[in-house]
Amino acid sequence: MRNRRQSEILRIARERGSVSINELTTALAVSDETIRRNLKPLVAAGLLLKVHGGVVVPDRVEEPPYQRRMQANKAAKQQIAAEVARRIRDGDSLILDGGTSNICVAIALRDHLGLLIVTNSAEVACILGTRNGNRVFLAGGELRADDAAAFGEATLAFLRQFRVKYAILSVSAISPKGELMYFQLCDADYARAARAQADQLILIADHSKVGQEAVVRACSAEDIDMLVTDEPPIADIRQCLDAANVAVVVAAAAMPSVSAAPAVSG
Repeated sequence: MRNRRQSEILRIARERGSVSINELTTALAVSDETIRRNLKPLVAAGLLLKVHGGVVVPDRVEEPPYQRRMQANKAAKQQIAAEVARRIRDGDSLILDGGTSNICVAIALRDHLGLLIVTNSAEVACILGTRNGNRVFLAGGELRADDAAAFGEATLAFLRQFRVKYAILSVSAISPKGELMYFQLCDADYARAARAQADQLILIADHSKVGQEAVVRACSAEDIDMLVTDEPPIADIRQCLDAANVAVVVAAAAMPSVSAAPAVSG
């Protein structure tokens, strides 16, 4: 039988999908040792899965359906998107993927002028393609039913025709080593191709993805120029990112609406 503390740990984990040891110690006002002791039977029973620095709910190990992903940590994604939009100037060239975080970025960029967008996402194309003198290049390929994003070799070949200033990529997880991780091989392939065609890579990830694992590695921390997130990464991950010269930007909770802002430093 679970004790009251274990029930509370389960409630928090299920609400968030994943939770760190540090977050649990703060929320429950107990020591790391107490949290770890209470986690052991929950992990042994298969109710939670242990990952570096915390636990995840088992159904979050596989990528959840698109509509559920859109709602997960929505405020954090919008916060991150606003920060990214402040760093993009009118006329910049970008590669965007079809992740839910990048849908928020596309919405945040709607007041920008003259952008050149390369994307595999039909939704991103619809948001940005018919306004403000933007030019949108939509990659062909097989269309994924889940999120209306194209994938496959035709998509990658299309991407390789362009050279852009920024690749802005969402990610399924950032490993404890600072690696970009995805649940699907096609998404990792797209990320690698996008990085190769961009002067700078801006990685966007809310706190729930930092320090987690997925099944496919796309890039290392050395391939990232900037991480935009909503909470400071834990010390171990921050150390990996600092060693790779990754600029870590923690987006503020409320951002003014600004169309043009200083570009990302090289």
